[in-house]
Amino acid sequence: MSNVEHRGRPGEAFAGAQARDRLKAARLALWAVAAMLAVRQLTAVLGSPRGERLTDLETWVGPAGVLHVTGSLYDSTRFTGTPFAGLVLKPLTSAAEQALGWGWTFGTLLLVVALGLVAARALPPPVSRRTALLAAPVAISLLMLSLPVRNTLWLGQTSVIPVLLVLLGCFVVRGQRAGGLCIGVAAALQPTVLLFAPLLWFTGRGRAAVSAAGTFAAATALAWAAMPHDSYTYWVHHMAGVGLGGKADALANQSLHGALLRLDLTGPLEIAVFLVLGAVVATLALRRAVHYARDGQLLLAVAITGCAAVAVSPTTWQHQLLWVLLAVVGRVGSRASGRYVWPVAVVLVTTLPAKMMLPNMPAVYPLRDNIVLLAAVAAATAVPFLSRASPYYASPVPAEYAKPVPARFRHVPLLPFLRRVLTRPNLLLELLLIRVTYAVYQQVRLAATGGNNAEARATAEHHGRLILDVEQFLRIDIEHAVNHAVVTIDWLRNFFDFYYESFHFVVPLGVLAVLYWRRPVDYRWARTSLGFATLLALLGFWLFPLAPPRLMPGLGFIDTVHGVQDFSKPDYGTLTALTNQYAAMPSLHFGWSLWCGVAIAVIAPRWWMKALGLLHPLFTVSAIVATGNHWVLDAAGGAAVVGAGFALTYLLTGPRGADRAAEPPPGAGADTELLGDRSLSRGA
Repeated sequence: MSNVEHRGRPGEAFAGAQARDRLKAARLALWAVAAMLAVRQLTAVLGSPRGERLTDLETWVGPAGVLHVTGSLYDSTRFTGTPFAGLVLKPLTSAAEQALGWGWTFGTLLLVVALGLVAARALPPPVSRRTALLAAPVAISLLMLSLPVRNTLWLGQTSVIPVLLVLLGCFVVRGQRAGGLCIGVAAALQPTVLLFAPLLWFTGRGRAAVSAAGTFAAATALAWAAMPHDSYTYWVHHMAGVGLGGKADALANQSLHGALLRLDLTGPLEIAVFLVLGAVVATLALRRAVHYARDGQLLLAVAITGCAAVAVSPTTWQHQLLWVLLAVVGRVGSRASGRYVWPVAVVLVTTLPAKMMLPNMPAVYPLRDNIVLLAAVAAATAVPFLSRASPYYASPVPAEYAKPVPARFRHVPLLPFLRRVLTRPNLLLELLLIRVTYAVYQQVRLAATGGNNAEARATAEHHGRLILDVEQFLRIDIEHAVNHAVVTIDWLRNFFDFYYESFHFVVPLGVLAVLYWRRPVDYRWARTSLGFATLLALLGFWLFPLAPPRLMPGLGFIDTVHGVQDFSKPDYGTLTALTNQYAAMPSLHFGWSLWCGVAIAVIAPRWWMKALGLLHPLFTVSAIVATGNHWVLDAAGGAAVVGAGFALTYLLTGPRGADRAAEPPPGAGADTELLGDRSLSRGA
């Protein structure tokens, strides 16, 4: 027995060494990503022309800045900081302008790095060794990508400083008085940070709370003594900054006050509603923050309090929304499969513009215009973060995995850890990812013109002539004949026009919806292959802009869907500013329809269902050719990217999984999931 034990130890040591090497490599890679993002932000700011970067800093300390002129800081309403902030920034007016710009940008980047390091250090236990090593570069990368940090760097703002001071006071500085001093200075720069004083008081840090309040009062009094007129203007006339900077109802103001103004609520009624809602949010948030602080999740408590500060401030501009990103540390949901919903939602909300999160529909404007505020209010008052006492906090219910199906090739799948999960994925997460992916798809299609419609038109028409030459050589140039034949038959023309306009999105979304509800394992397989196909198509749009037949002057095609084009206009091909009409190769109209047909043919249990599914790509290819919207080779390109999408899915994750779990974990399927995610093991 002792020999067996000795024989096992070298293998275990070797496996442990391999795991450490992989962890070290992952850590180095993440630090490299964080460094590249920092350099990118630095070059984006400093590489921009003067007058377009560091505009707020220029407004403050530039040659004609408000800190140079005599009189009140707030005469022009351009300076939005507190009088104490103006007092602190005054000495910077003597610095050389160019040196100040470089120093300010580098200094802000260093503050962001420090913020990420402190946040990573403050993660609540239990924290695995892997998480502890990887948390810092991940946190710094997320901060660099976030809109608040990018906005802060671009404008030359100071909004990173209050957040960092609060974290230093709560997690780094020793002694309650010193911690309270940091938070008090932060409140002097951003008054709603004073909400942290009650949090300190109710969590047994009374000295820190008194120190924070005293420091805030002393700093404000110092500024009042040095600049009494400005202090009166800020605190009394403008009611703690209201009316300074941009208009309070601007979309950039993500506070309750700004949201109410955008809803056309004004006057005393709006003020009363704002005060009531602000008091409710602050009270609920502080109660929750105290609970989580006592639970040992102080970083989450800080994030909740910061989100409340975002909501109750009269004005909360984009560069002041970092508190929302900190809420990513909260754990939500009892299942491992749903644990990513909240952090992904927070990262998307704080990283992407609201227009990419929700469609451009008037019905959703109130939600889209206030999406960051809604996330902050939800984090502060409603999201059911898990307590550390919960059995699911450290050990969520594991997912059920389908039995792996043997592949035909030795090294397939290349990513064996991407096993197929039997449970239905979280609906909110899927909708978020689908919406964001489609928004990226739209942006890439639009960017494929290179920003110059005239140049893109010339290139696309040249490629169009090349495609026509190839088709003539292959004797498949049937577009003109089919187009003119269909135009003469009204009912057929109307049918193809309707089919072209109506089924492009409806059928793929319908297939995904049915698979999501009835066949979760197949849904993941089909969704992944569709994603790969679309990514490859975007690459084609970028590398080979192509004019469709209807936009080729002199060839006599009739645009049955969009009407007659005025070829004398240099931008006739754009139709609108929302899409790129030269993204014809490959045809995703046909590609997506072929994906639907293949998915239905593979999965459908009845022969007539399979046949009906295959009719869709047949009708689609007929419609895109008959309406003059695509060449025949565009359809061939669409088929190629779809085939490559299925092939990549097979190569990376292996064949489609079985419909039963190999070893269902005990208790799986017994607990509810966030937002209605329930286990479903119906067969693939």
